[in-house]
Amino acid sequence: MRTGGPADGADSSGDGPNGPARGSSSSPTSPRSSREWCVDSGAHGYPFRPSLKCPYCDLVLTQVIVLNGGSSSGKSGIVRCLQAVLPDPWLALGTDTLVDAMPASLRASDAGIEFAADGEVTVGPEFRTLEAAWIEGVAAMARAGARVIVDEVFLGGADSQRRWQKALGELRVLWVGVRCDGAVAAGREIARGDRVVGMAASQADVVHRGIVYDLEVDTSHAESLECARAIAAQVS
Repeated sequence: MRTGGPADGADSSGDGPNGPARGSSSSPTSPRSSREWCVDSGAHGYPFRPSLKCPYCDLVLTQVIVLNGGSSSGKSGIVRCLQAVLPDPWLALGTDTLVDAMPASLRASDAGIEFAADGEVTVGPEFRTLEAAWIEGVAAMARAGARVIVDEVFLGGADSQRRWQKALGELRVLWVGVRCDGAVAAGREIARGDRVVGMAASQADVVHRGIVYDLEVDTSHAESLECARAIAAQVS
C-alpha cells in the first residue's frame, strides 16, 4: 500500500557547514563539471564525498533535496521531473520506499503503521525504530557521495523536520514545501484509486505547520515540470 503519509519525517537541517574541502590543491588543467572537482576522497571513511564548497569555484553543492507535502500533492511527479532536468544523477527515496520495504505485518499493526477509514495515518514504536534507521541510511548515502531527493510527509510538523535535520547534520539540504489545495488533492486521490479516501484532505495543511522551507511550490495549478524547474534553479 502506498502511504502518502506516515513519514512524519523528522529532522534534517542541511544548513550547517560541511567543513573545508580537502581535495588536491593543484589547479585544473581542463574544464570539468562542478561535481568532478567537488569530490573529497576518503572523508569520514567514505571513498567519495562531495564537499560542501568546491575548492576551485567556491560553489556550494546541494547534496539533498527534501520535498514535503501531503498525499496526492504531486511530489512523485515533481521528483521524476527533477531527475530528468537536473544535470547530475539523483537518487529518489521516500515514505513509500520505507513502507514498501517493511514486512506486511507492520503495515496493519498498531506497532507499525495503520490507515484509518477516514484517511488518518498512525504509526507505532516499531515503525519509528525502523524509520530512524532508514533516515540515518539516507544520510549515509548522501555522505558517501550520492545526491538524494527525499519525498516526505511531515505529519509531525516541526518535530518531523527536526528528526531529519539531526540525521543530515552538516549536509547541504534544500527544503521544499509542495503545497496543493485540499480539494484538488482529494480529486487526484479519487482518480488514482490507490490511496485511502480522506488522506489527501486531512494532510493538505497539517504537514506544513511549523516547517521552515527554502522554497515552496503549489501544484494546484502548476504542472510538475514547472515546479521541478523552479526547484532545480535553486540547486547548486
